[in-house]
Amino acid sequence: MKWREVILSHLIISGIVAYTSANVDYLIILMLIFGHTKQWRERFSVYLGDLLGSTLVVLVALALAFVLHFIPSPWMLGLLGLVPIWMGVRLTFGGSNDDDKTTVNQTLNAKRRLFWNVVLITIATSADNLSIFVPLFVTLRANGILIVLATFLVMLTVFCFVGYGMVKLPTIALLLENYGNWITAVVYIGLGLYVMWDNGTFRFLMHLL
Repeated sequence: MKWREVILSHLIISGIVAYTSANVDYLIILMLIFGHTKQWRERFSVYLGDLLGSTLVVLVALALAFVLHFIPSPWMLGLLGLVPIWMGVRLTFGGSNDDDKTTVNQTLNAKRRLFWNVVLITIATSADNLSIFVPLFVTLRANGILIVLATFLVMLTVFCFVGYGMVKLPTIALLLENYGNWITAVVYIGLGLYVMWDNGTFRFLMHLL
């Protein structure tokens, strides 16, 4: 029983870390979106739009992970960890990208329902999330994926509440803008190293030396 609890805790923590690292900068975007809302129905539309957009991104990640499961050697799957490592290094030395804010403002000004605007914004700004989700899903079995997806749903809800709260607390938004990239970069690199270790990539490379 204790072993199952350890595994469950590990999966939940993995889900929290993966979602947070992939979406820490998205909190700023949520704040910008919620800043355009005035009624609770509009805010609920933001939540539903974020949910649908994130679901589509996750489905793509699951499809890619399913295909990659046919790779015969686990150590080769571990090489996927190089992707988030590269993303982390790029964030560390390349800094932030202001294109997302431009995308948000242009999309929100389009003559569409808020719900569909949020869906498009979520998809357009979540391409990098695949570099986190795919390596994670590849290491999991079906039941583990379900637990992680449930964790993602909880985290999405929490992030929406936090994003709305940041409209009234711009100081937090300023801190995220200044240090969010560093936090994300560290988690990206850590997750990439974990994926390589968990799949035996490091052990295989050591045997070659």
